[in-house]
Amino acid sequence: MSDNKSFRFLHTMLRVRDLEKSIDFYSRHLGMKLLRKSDYPSGEFTLAFLGYGDEDNNTVLELTHNWGQDKDYDLGTGFGHLALGIPDIYTTCAELEKEGVVISRAPGPMKHGTTVIAFIEDPDGYKIELIERS
Repeated sequence: MSDNKSFRFLHTMLRVRDLEKSIDFYSRHLGMKLLRKSDYPSGEFTLAFLGYGDEDNNTVLELTHNWGQDKDYDLGTGFGHLALGIPDIYTTCAELEKEGVVISRAPGPMKHGTTVIAFIEDPDGYKIELIERS
């Protein structure tokens, strides 16, 4: 199995209905800074990353706004996934698969971008995103 020292907790993702209201809440009330915000027109969503320091050295919060979502998420669908950065996603996924870990999304570039990702599931079915980072 991969050396656990090569894993690092990157972010937690929450789906939000009103992105600007959520950015304001986490910034104004919790003191986080907006680190980056990106629109993905072909996927009809926007990602905003907030935190207390840069993403290279800190775990951050990812807010996902799916365009056209006009109703509140219930708490069961509001949580998205945990994210871990790893240096070699293909080798790691092969090792995890041999150990019986469910790979719910095989490693490869994200659909609306170039970042190489994969998704695995924990025993309860919670999603964990693996993101290749050198």
